[in-house]
Amino acid sequence: MSSRAVVLALCLGALAVPALAVAAGLPSASMPGASGTYMPREVLVRFKSTVSQQIREALVAGHGHSIRSELPLHWTHIQLGVGTPVEEAVAVYRKDAAVEDAQPNYIYLAAAVPNDPLYGQLWGLRNRGQTVTDAFTQPPGSSLSYTTDNPGTVGADMNIEKAWDYITDCSGVVVAVVDSGVSYNQEDLSSNMWNGGPAFPLHGYNYINDNTDPMDLNGHGTHVAGTIGAVGNNATGVTGICWKASIMAVRVLDATGRGTTATIIQGVDFAVTNGAKVINMSLGGKRPFDQAYSDAITAAQSADVVVVVAAGNDGADNDSGATGIYPCNFTQPNLVCVAALDQSFELASFSNYGLTSVDVGAPGTNIQSTWPGTSAGGQESFDAGWSGSSTTAGSGGGWASSTTVLPSGISCLVNPVGYPTGVYNTNTDDEAFKAFNLAGADVATLRFSADVDLSTDDDFRGVAGTSTLFELSGITTSDFVTLSFDISSCISASCNLEFQLLSGAGPAARGVAVCGLTVAALALNSTSYNVLNGTSMASPAVAGVATLLRAYNPQYTYADVVSAIEAPGRPAASLAGKSTSGNAVDVMSSLAYVHAPTGVAATVQ
Repeated sequence: MSSRAVVLALCLGALAVPALAVAAGLPSASMPGASGTYMPREVLVRFKSTVSQQIREALVAGHGHSIRSELPLHWTHIQLGVGTPVEEAVAVYRKDAAVEDAQPNYIYLAAAVPNDPLYGQLWGLRNRGQTVTDAFTQPPGSSLSYTTDNPGTVGADMNIEKAWDYITDCSGVVVAVVDSGVSYNQEDLSSNMWNGGPAFPLHGYNYINDNTDPMDLNGHGTHVAGTIGAVGNNATGVTGICWKASIMAVRVLDATGRGTTATIIQGVDFAVTNGAKVINMSLGGKRPFDQAYSDAITAAQSADVVVVVAAGNDGADNDSGATGIYPCNFTQPNLVCVAALDQSFELASFSNYGLTSVDVGAPGTNIQSTWPGTSAGGQESFDAGWSGSSTTAGSGGGWASSTTVLPSGISCLVNPVGYPTGVYNTNTDDEAFKAFNLAGADVATLRFSADVDLSTDDDFRGVAGTSTLFELSGITTSDFVTLSFDISSCISASCNLEFQLLSGAGPAARGVAVCGLTVAALALNSTSYNVLNGTSMASPAVAGVATLLRAYNPQYTYADVVSAIEAPGRPAASLAGKSTSGNAVDVMSSLAYVHAPTGVAATVQ
């Protein structure tokens, strides 16, 4: 049980009951028969061919039963009296001289396995020990290098197919994806988007640009949305936890995947105000406690909203250190923090964990889902196409390519040539530039890591086309810092990217290293899919389950949903001592979860 869970005073012990037949709040029509295998108060009887209809009717009436219908091959569908056990009625009819055979009216459930072509790749929904392959163009900077337990372990999945026999339609519950937006035109999402009416015709809101168009220009939010609610059984793409859904798109992260407290709390407020009952936030970072952010989670709690978040991807203990990983480390009881599991339900090597902060695990490696378009570009090697100029060339200054700066051997652009030993030249203007073809893209981004050591009044600048991206003067970073920029204004067949180091009379300092530079271009379409890794991919799996639970149990409060996700999950050894529940999410167990009665006192007579 989560440390956040509401403590309930129980006066009675747990009841021994069939898994689904008496689950609190479940529609009884969906759970026929104590065994769940045949209809209660119904039997099928095959009378001998010589027995007339009049005699059949008299015989049935004599038992206090009634005929519902005549079936082919001399079978009769009979309605039993109140309180008559099916087994008893079958035995009585079988002994009758006018009867050849009798049996229960057995139930056969639809094999709720969708016909979507990529379903076989969704190991988290059904793990057959399959190898997940990269069948689509990957976004630059994404990784399919998580080879551990790929293929995985048969049966190490969310146990959802049995649950789909009972519910696939979650459209009665609005689920908000508070993220980089959602590609609401994507073929596997468009019919499952929230109906925002005339006020929000594009299914949500955009707090980056303060308008009603939450189109995803990054990809992250669309991938998340597909895990929650890609249309199921439509012979297209992938399958969501919910085959039918009402996905609210709330854009709080820009094209580079960056947002702020201000954009995020506005997004949470929009979701709560407009009726969302589940919010997914696959975002976060290591920060000091953020009171404004915490207040937004509390407001969601007051509105009975479940908030599902990602644990983070540092492979670290969220419970340690002076600062926390937020929103995971917030302690409100309506918040569920999710770790990533691999294809053997082992804790993914990159996943954060925490005995008091992380609640459950869910599939988070090699996850196939929806994507907003075709990605192009990639990580730069600096080995071709770069030109340079320097006012002090030939003195060890200027820009150069290097693969020795980082132990990983990632290519870097450095100044001076011998970085990190020596210093850059004084009284110099050193430029390095290259043209990138971004024609046809709808959005383009630049991302790199930099280590900077500049003397006072010396400058390091970055320019894309005619736009100055940054200018750093006289600073020293203690380590590499990651910088990212939207360079969509430079989209053309020849976008010129330039780095410039300007120095004065001295003294000079250690210089600059630009490493892992990635230029990414995205051309929007409605037919793309991608495979990603991360706790960001695990969180929406749980948000999808929360949505499914609220759709199936409309009376459930946030506390009921949280309990049903955490308490009956599948024990996972890798989560023991590293999460509040020690469990991986198990959808069928959550659907069948029975609350022990509360507020009931037992007395001895």
